[in-house]
Parts: sequence; C-alpha cells; structure tokens
Amino acid sequence: MPRWERDLLERFAFMALAEQRRTRRWNLVFRFAWLAFLVVLAVLWMDPKWTRSDPGGRHSALVDVRGVIGDEGDASADWIIAGLQAAFEDSDTAGVILRINSPGGSPVQAGYVGDEIVRLRALHPDTPVYAVIADVAASGGYYVAAAADAIYASRSSVVGSIGVLMDGFGFVDAMDKLGVERRLLTAGEHKGFLDPFSPATEEELAHVQSLLDEIHADFIRIVKRGRGDRLALRDDIFSGLIWTGSQGIELGLVDALGSSSHVAREVIGAEEIVDFTRRPSRVDAIADRLGAGIARTLGAELGLKTGRIE
Repeated sequence: MPRWERDLLERFAFMALAEQRRTRRWNLVFRFAWLAFLVVLAVLWMDPKWTRSDPGGRHSALVDVRGVIGDEGDASADWIIAGLQAAFEDSDTAGVILRINSPGGSPVQAGYVGDEIVRLRALHPDTPVYAVIADVAASGGYYVAAAADAIYASRSSVVGSIGVLMDGFGFVDAMDKLGVERRLLTAGEHKGFLDPFSPATEEELAHVQSLLDEIHADFIRIVKRGRGDRLALRDDIFSGLIWTGSQGIELGLVDALGSSSHVAREVIGAEEIVDFTRRPSRVDAIADRLGAGIARTLGAELGLKTGRIE
C-alpha cells in the first residue's frame, strides 16, 4: 500500500476515534445533568426546609445551637441569628426555645448571638425566650443561654465553665536537645510572641493574661446581667468549673429541669413546635458534591492531568 494511502487511513481512523470520544463525553455530561436534576428534586421533596408544614396556629419556635460555636459550621452566629430573627418575626410564635448542646467556642460569635437575643427580646417583649440545655452548655454555650428569660436543663446536663483559656505548647528544651536552631525574623518587637519554639517572656505572658482577664470580666458581666439575683454568692461560679443541671439549680445557673417539649407544653403553653433552625441546605451540599464529581469525571475523560494536558 502506498504511504499516502496509509497516512490517509490513519488520519480517518484518528478522526473516528476522536468523534467517539466526543460523543462519549457529551453522553456523560447529559447523564450527570439528568442525575443532578433528579437528585435535586428528591432532596427538595425530603428537605424539611422546603416541606415543613405550617401548624396553622400558635406554636413554640425552636432554634438549635449545636456544636462548637464559631464563624463556620451550623453553630455560627449568622445561622443562629437568622433562625432567631425568623422565629421572633413569625406572628404565630408564642415563645422561642433556644435548644443548646455546645461545649463553647468563640467568645465573639457567642457575644453576637447574646446581643441579638437581648435586642429581639426588647423588640418583642411579649415573646419570651427560654434556653434548654441538652447534654452540655459550657463556656460560650452558657454565654448564649444566659441571655434567655429562663434556663432549663436535664439532671445530668453539664453547665458552667465560665472562664476563658488560651493554650499551646513550648518546644524550646526539645529543640536544644535535638540541636535545632530557631531562626525567627520579625519586624516589631513582640511580633513573634508566644512562638512555641522561642522562650516566653514575663512581659508577654502578662500581656496575654490581661487579655484573658478582660474577656473573662465581660463574660462574668453578661452572666450577672442575665441571671441577676438568682446567682448564688459563690466565687467558684466564675472559676471555670462545671456542674450538673441539678447542681446548676442550686447555684442559680439553671432555673428548673425540663426538656424542649416540656417547656413548649407547660411553660409557653403551645405544644406544637416549629423548627426555625437555619443550617446549610442539603441541596447546596449535594450540588457541591455533584459538581466535584462531574469535574473529576470530565477531567479523567479529557485526559486532564495535574500540571499538563496529554
């Protein structure tokens, strides 16, 4: 066979193979698109955010504070405040239940939530808000609870930890034993303070302690403002210790024993509970996963490799 005929046949074969690959890629795209569409429809049907029924009357509004309080995750101030605002603004809300199951977290985020509770209580004086402690409301979790009209807990709930901490490690002696030299370059006399590989000075430690003391004093002020004369006159209340729910009643940290359903039924007088908790939608989470899956599949199909295209 002449060379030109062989070259022509090879060219046609490569063109046919490329066309098959293009067809296969688009088939995958359309299949993923239909799959994503069906999954989104299913999630919309199952997601309580979209399917929650309206009780059609007076109800108790529930807002969850679950997990570590921080600027990310379900227990961020943004999500909690959004739920609280929606709960207070609902004309059928007879009372708000703040159900807390948190070991604490950021004092800034907890402060945002506490301040918003105080503001909403002033705007809606006829709508009480009650904190219900599940397993734990410690540190920042109790900071939030203290802003409520009353606090309820279980006998075995953990409450308190009214204190502030900053922890870390020091590896100065270990580096000396290993013969490792630390080279830390800074602009600013104290820019490298609390570096774990450098000795801590008395001046720097005193500065950090003053910060912790100031935050602790603000924490104490918030608790006293919220609890008032219900607090027992004991110095160890603000020492960072924790107590059970039953002990918390004796100390004035808790008002009574009770669950969310008990508070809705017996205290608020509206047994029907509507969940106003705001959290990332399942649709968003699944869409992110589907998008990543499609990208990986198309990347593999197109022959994409890290740093080059083959």
